[in-house]
Amino acid sequence: MAPAPDPQPRPLDHLAERGAPDAPALVLRERTLSHKDLRTRVARMAAWLQARVPEHGARVASWAAKGELTCLLPLACARAGLVHVPVNPLLKRTQVAHILADSGAVLLLATEARLETLEAGDLPAGCKALGEGGALEAIERFDGALDPSQADPDELAAILYTSGSTGRPKGVVLSHANLWLGAASVAHYLGIENDDVTLAVMPLSFDYGQNQMLNTWYAGGCVVPLDYLFPRDVAKACARHGVTTLPAVPPLWVQLTEIDWREEAVAPLRRLTNTGGALTIDLVRDLRRIFPQAKLFPMYGLTEAFRSTYLDPALVDSHPTSMGKAIPFAEILVIGDDGHVTAPGEEGELVHCGPLVAQGYWQDAARTTERFRPAPAQSEYGGTAVWSGDRVRRDANELLYFVGRRDAMIKSAGNRISPQEIEDAAVATGLVAEAVALGVADERLGQAVHLVVRAAADAADAEVALPRALAADLPNFMQPKVIHWRETMPVNPNGKLDRTAIAREVAA
Repeated sequence: MAPAPDPQPRPLDHLAERGAPDAPALVLRERTLSHKDLRTRVARMAAWLQARVPEHGARVASWAAKGELTCLLPLACARAGLVHVPVNPLLKRTQVAHILADSGAVLLLATEARLETLEAGDLPAGCKALGEGGALEAIERFDGALDPSQADPDELAAILYTSGSTGRPKGVVLSHANLWLGAASVAHYLGIENDDVTLAVMPLSFDYGQNQMLNTWYAGGCVVPLDYLFPRDVAKACARHGVTTLPAVPPLWVQLTEIDWREEAVAPLRRLTNTGGALTIDLVRDLRRIFPQAKLFPMYGLTEAFRSTYLDPALVDSHPTSMGKAIPFAEILVIGDDGHVTAPGEEGELVHCGPLVAQGYWQDAARTTERFRPAPAQSEYGGTAVWSGDRVRRDANELLYFVGRRDAMIKSAGNRISPQEIEDAAVATGLVAEAVALGVADERLGQAVHLVVRAAADAADAEVALPRALAADLPNFMQPKVIHWRETMPVNPNGKLDRTAIAREVAA
């Protein structure tokens, strides 16, 4: 492997300056931007943003499919001294309104069709909305450019919203250093070069999706953003653009192994990367069969620390279920219930230490204190660590293996889903009196959402009306695969809904 990456973080927008000027940087539908174009357009977009939002540290949200605006905003906001809040384009107005209000966004840039779905009161006071087309036209006309920033690397650069085990999405606060070092780390261990082409299929609001761009630009490579409808769209794009790096999550890998791949799509691929859920042994075998020349990188991460571990491709065949070892700039400890580092084979909590640890949750001191705690005494980095809530064990070769989660998070199709958010949406319809959302093992999704409900006393045609209401209020990835109707719901001795008993009934 190449020498360790430079541990000195820089302002995030400096990523626009790393590639060779004439080399391709971003392949859009209508044109390809070179790295020189990338520098020019980031400089102009940053100047336009600063003129429109002069308050340093103000939040700018984006809610649009992959394109020039959403791809360049992370760097342009950083250069303008603003904080980018990328919103998953699959979210609907209820979730978007929460994110805008919680982040205190002062500007929302979104596709016109999405803006039309917003209702009165969805935009917080002081927040202006502008359509994507109008914004790009205004930026094109703007006469100005900002030079690369001299921002403090510890300064806030982005807030990524992720679902918690309870309640609405919470904002993870990321600095320039977090994002820069994450890009440097991943580019290093993946071996990304300046002639690599990354197919960006993951949502840019996802830490994995954001990094697929940033690590490629760190290496001076090219990014091809793709919002796909069908798995064959991914294969076609690989062939069309000579894709060398393909990131995905397990449910997409399952779909990609079920289609025919032409040689021109397979041949250029150098590496496949996976996170957002573990690969099964059968899936690993299928990927190795279809893409024999490509290195397979299983990875594990959490938004609160970006990425924690990866498995060396040379070990995939012999240790297909392992999470691997710590990535560069990460220190991973396994801490037992007694507060000490566990011995090989003993289960404990994965604790992530080092400079990739996020700054906490946006304006949420209580949850920050719960998850971001002082590093264990055994840590070489010290400072603040993320206590993941994930139970793991380490073998005699220092390889990590996932055991389970402490919380009730549902992990479906690479998305972390809050059960309470689904439950709240169901009760808010007025059609049900009680609701419990669960994740049930599913071959294609990892976990499928199951919703167990008791109808409200005065609800008419609830079984027909509830799916329609949830379809209107929740994004597709949160939709229950199955709704179970109950006349009574089991309770525990404290009078609370007995989730364990309910889960047992559903699994039976």
